[in-house]
Amino acid sequence: MSANPLFFNELEQQTADARQSMLDAPIFVACNEGKINLNTYTAFLTQAYHHVKHTVPLLMACGSRLPEHYEWLRQAIGEYIEEEKGHHEWILNDLKACGSDISKVRENQDSGKVGSDIELMVAYLYHQIDRRNPMAFFGMVWVLEGTSVSVGGQVAKLIQQSLRLPDNAMSYLTSHSTLDQEHIQLFETLMNKVTDPNDQQAIIESANMVYRLYGQMLKNLPMPQSC
Repeated sequence: MSANPLFFNELEQQTADARQSMLDAPIFVACNEGKINLNTYTAFLTQAYHHVKHTVPLLMACGSRLPEHYEWLRQAIGEYIEEEKGHHEWILNDLKACGSDISKVRENQDSGKVGSDIELMVAYLYHQIDRRNPMAFFGMVWVLEGTSVSVGGQVAKLIQQSLRLPDNAMSYLTSHSTLDQEHIQLFETLMNKVTDPNDQQAIIESANMVYRLYGQMLKNLPMPQSC
């Protein structure tokens, strides 16, 4: 791949198929049709907790591995860490409002265990940062924050309406659909400053892998028998 001053556009194009595959998960149709139950939603939140709790450690690991010429990006990572601290606790609060036993989620036990797709996704990201190219971390940012901005807000409204949940059971989805709009604008600016072809490729490959694994998690969510 040649260096592209508009790498963000290239990233969108090169990951479009993987993104569509993720969006083909039955959960999106089920939300539109009001065919999910509380178990579906809490299962999603449980898996969200098990990757969101790694966001700040992954950011720290990425920042520590970046070469000196990415000092401008390390500074952005520092600001991002400040904004992301404690977000996994928001998820636990949502689960508690839904009546879930959050101790099982926090301790990764029984119904609160991490699924294999999310465990593999997190392990993949640590491996890329530690052993290959720390810039791969930004592939995850594109997948999760891009998805939050594009469909997260609407999905949150559908879930809340369908399950008649209070606002304090929706803080993770509703807050991130708003917060991530600002993050994506910054992300686009940052990515368009990345001109090294190897780093660009690392980000694209990572995004495609995360789309695949995150999408598989969505496809594996428990659904009501009638769906």
